[in-house]
Amino acid sequence: MMDELEFLKKDWKKQGADFPKLSYMEIYKLIHKKSSSIVKWIFIICIAEFLFWGLIALCIPESTFAIYEKFNLKTFLFVTQSLHYVVVFVFIYLFYKNYKTISVVDNTGLLMKNILKTRKTVNYYVYYNIILYVILSIFLNAVMFSHPDILIENLMPANSELDTDKFLAVMIVVQIILLLVMCGIIWAYYRIIYGILLKKLNRNYKELESLEV
Repeated sequence: MMDELEFLKKDWKKQGADFPKLSYMEIYKLIHKKSSSIVKWIFIICIAEFLFWGLIALCIPESTFAIYEKFNLKTFLFVTQSLHYVVVFVFIYLFYKNYKTISVVDNTGLLMKNILKTRKTVNYYVYYNIILYVILSIFLNAVMFSHPDILIENLMPANSELDTDKFLAVMIVVQIILLLVMCGIIWAYYRIIYGILLKKLNRNYKELESLEV
C-alpha cells in the first residue's frame, strides 16, 4: 500500500496545478484508510492489554498478597487497582472514539487534527502507566520500609548470615534495581508496540501535510 501511495503522490506532484482531482482523492483515501487501520490496532492492543493483565491478576494466588495485609495495604491496593481499571476504561473509550472519528472524517484538515489527537492520547496512556508504576512502587516500599520489624519478620530468612541493618540495605538496593529494570521493560514495550504505530501515524500526517502544500 505504501508503494502505491508513493507512486500516486509523485505522479500528482509532477502534474502541478493541472493534476486530476481523482489522483488527489486516491492519495487521500489511501492515507485515510491506513490511518484508520492504525488507530483501530491501537484500540485493539489496549483492550488486549487490559484482558491480559486482568487474567494475570485472577491467576495470582491470594497468598501472594498476604505480606501487604500485614502492612494494612490490602485495601489500598484494591482501591488503587479499581481506580486503575476505571482509568484504563477511559483510555479504551478514547481510543475507540478516535477510531470512529477518523473513520468518518471527509477532509484533510480534520484527518490531520484527529491524527494529532490520537498521538497525544497514546502518549498520555504510555506516561500514565509508567508514572503509576513508579509512584505505586515508591509508595509501597516507603510504607514497608517504615516498618522494618514487620519486613524483617516476614522476609528475612531464619538462617541468614546478614544482620538486620545489612538485610534492609540489601533489600533497598534490590528494590531500586527492580524498579529501574521494570521501568526499562515497560518503557521498551510501549516504545516498540505503540512506537511503531505512532511512527506510521506520524508518516501519514506528513503525507497529508505534503498534500496541503
